[in-house]
Amino acid sequence: MTQAPSPNVFSPCAVIPVYRHAYLLEQVLPRIRELGLPCVVVNDGNDQDETELLRALCRDTGTELCEQFPNQGKGSAVILGMRRAAELGYSHALQVDADGQHNTDDIPRFLALAEASPLALITGVPQYDDSVPRHRYYSRYLTHFWVWVETLSLEIRDSMCGFRVYPLGDTLALIDRVNIGRRMDFDTEVAVRLCWRGVPVISVPTQVTYPENGISNFRLWRDNLAISWMHTRLCAGMVLRLPVLVYRLIRRHWPARAAESLS
Repeated sequence: MTQAPSPNVFSPCAVIPVYRHAYLLEQVLPRIRELGLPCVVVNDGNDQDETELLRALCRDTGTELCEQFPNQGKGSAVILGMRRAAELGYSHALQVDADGQHNTDDIPRFLALAEASPLALITGVPQYDDSVPRHRYYSRYLTHFWVWVETLSLEIRDSMCGFRVYPLGDTLALIDRVNIGRRMDFDTEVAVRLCWRGVPVISVPTQVTYPENGISNFRLWRDNLAISWMHTRLCAGMVLRLPVLVYRLIRRHWPARAAESLS
């Protein structure tokens, strides 16, 4: 079990999972370091050339590096990075991709919201430009629909964005208790399960750009199968939690409705 950091001290760091994007991290990491944000980079089973590049980059910049071999998936890499961040005493982890698609100019805004609401999950809502592949843009709405069903709310506006700030105490307690998906299913499942635990979700619009000639790590059949199985598990879990979810829904909306009727 990972020792949870004190919730009374806001101490964030960035967690960056890297697989086949070491050459792009050379552009992302300096910007994050300019903001004064410590980083934990996770080498998720890269080949020898990219591993050597990552090691040199982290050594030259004084950045913490974790490694796991062979490649175990984005979720597994993020979890490894969060555990290391907690061991180093950080209270929050800013998850950001290594390929440059996330707008690092928004990091101060994300961190300010996390500091103001330290128990909340701060998650990006992508605002896409013309670089987004159309099939990926529209397919996201299928997951959005199931997440809204699984949580009986619209609180999670986008569960697939990997640009977010986690409260490490609650997140690692969840991961230690539940077997969460370790690949592309991780982002959605951890958000839904944190919502089930009563963790507030704050959504932040953010510009997302797909790099030209970028390499996608999404594997069509494997990852879609994992995501389908994830939604099956979450829907079953939602049924079991239905009384609690309905109770929270009523508590959240009834006072506002009652105030409207009296005004």
